[in-house]
Amino acid sequence: MKKIILIIMSLLTFSCSSKAQEQTMNASRQSEKKILVAYFSCTGTTEKVANAIAKTVNGKLYRITPATAYTSADLDWNNKTSRSSIEMSDENSRPALGGEALNLKNYDVIFLGYPIWWNVCPRPINTFLEKYDFSGKAIIPLATSGSSSIANSVTLLKKLYPKIKWKEGRLCNDNIKQAEDWARQIIK
Repeated sequence: MKKIILIIMSLLTFSCSSKAQEQTMNASRQSEKKILVAYFSCTGTTEKVANAIAKTVNGKLYRITPATAYTSADLDWNNKTSRSSIEMSDENSRPALGGEALNLKNYDVIFLGYPIWWNVCPRPINTFLEKYDFSGKAIIPLATSGSSSIANSVTLLKKLYPKIKWKEGRLCNDNIKQAEDWARQIIK
């Protein structure tokens, strides 16, 4: 009986140490990737998700900042003369960006966060994508929205920027835990 108990304990110990070793290997593989979480947010919704994902994947957080900040009046989508309405009605609109310059050579994977505006990404995202060279980088879109899906925005981004290596994106609204779980899985 003692031999059986010792054998079972040995197997359990071996199993637990193998599991721990596997988790350590997964964590080290994950940490080998240099990750950037770049996001555009006016109301804080996308920023909240981007912060959670950056912490989860040990990524650097980078805020995509327009040269001129958006006011509440600028974001009034019911007003056809608001700044956002004018920008979104012009496919060629590329609002100037401010903020610190970014050296993408330091990153392998980039999460790209944005709210859905008019069923696509806001124009500052286009400015950001056209400002930097994303050669050899994996770009993972993540979006927040009150009613739209991410699908149309990703389809348009892939059409406008076919040279970028796009990975599957996700709409990340209220459930931060689900966003964190998804981020862990997608960078494996």
